[in-house]
Formats: sequence, structure tokens, C-alpha cells
Amino acid sequence: MEDSDLQKLKNIICSFVDVPQDEWELLVPHLKYQEVKKGDDWITEGKLETKIGFLLSGTMRHYYTHDGEQKTTYFYFENHLTGSYFSALTHSPSKLTIQALTDCYLLAFPYKILVALFDQSKVWERFGRKLAEYLVLGLEERMVDLLILSPEERYLQLLAGTKTKIIEQIPQHLIANYLGVSAVSLSRIRKRVTAKKID
Repeated sequence: MEDSDLQKLKNIICSFVDVPQDEWELLVPHLKYQEVKKGDDWITEGKLETKIGFLLSGTMRHYYTHDGEQKTTYFYFENHLTGSYFSALTHSPSKLTIQALTDCYLLAFPYKILVALFDQSKVWERFGRKLAEYLVLGLEERMVDLLILSPEERYLQLLAGTKTKIIEQIPQHLIANYLGVSAVSLSRIRKRVTAKKID
């Protein structure tokens, strides 16, 4: 396993909590490389999913299916942690699908290993709490955006915020799906925004 890949994962984990080297070594033996081809699922709705992945390269889409229609709620890029936390926590089938939009390469490990580390180490337990807080904040932010902001406001937020990778790397029809509008509506929004900038 490449030291540079391990360091990338460690850097992300240490952005939540400082993990001493001896504590870090508790996770390393359980890490495995996994490749997911473009169009394939990393996580599949309806299946028990208990793995956590760290995206070394590539782009993924997180979506739910309702009445046969896909609802995109999140995108994952390089250096993101990804998985069906609901499925892993509750030991029930995943309610979401995470699909590779490009060829993807991950470091993966079983969620049960992380749970064992929570019990074994205060440092890892703190990481688990910080990760949970991060996920809850992200979920609330997304929920508030969908409930309060108009599609055009959500699009402007993408342009102005920290999610510019979505604009740069994601196909327009999937951005429209993420914003909760049709591709035609997104095209109109983009034209209005461009016209306002020119004015």
C-alpha cells in the first residue's frame, strides 16, 4: 500500500482529531484498495452496506430512488469519506445508492473496525463523535437549502460557495437533479444569472 495514499487518509482523519502514529497503526492493517468502474455502484440501495471508503481519485454521486425517480443529494470528490452510514449503523438495507461517475479508486475498510476502535481508543472515539457532528451539520445544511432557498438561489450558492467542483466537474443534467429542477429549468436559470452578471 502506497505511503502517499495512507497519508491522504490520515490527513483527513486528523482534520477531525489528531491521531498519534501508534493509534493510526490500529486502522492501517484493515485498509484495502477498491476500484469502482464508471457507472458501477459503490453502495447499492436495498443491500446491507457496511464498508467505509476514502476516495483517492474519481467522482461519485449519492442518490435516493422514489417512485422510480432518482433524487441526487450529494457528490463525492477526491479526499472524501463515503459510505452508507445508515446501513452500517442500523444493520439494515441501504436507503441510498452511491454511483461512480468516473473510474474511482478508494481505500476501504469495514465499519465494524471503526466501531471496535471507538471502544478501544479515546482518540478514535473522539473522531467518531466529530465525524457524526460533521455529517449532521451537512445534512441540516442540505435540508435547509432545499426547504428555504429557490432553485436559482441554490444555483447561485454553488457558484459562490465551496462547492464549485460540482459546477466544474458534474454533468448539467445531474446538477439539475441535485438542485431539484429539470435540465431545461437549469438552462433558464443559468441564462438569467449570466444576464444579471452582464447587466
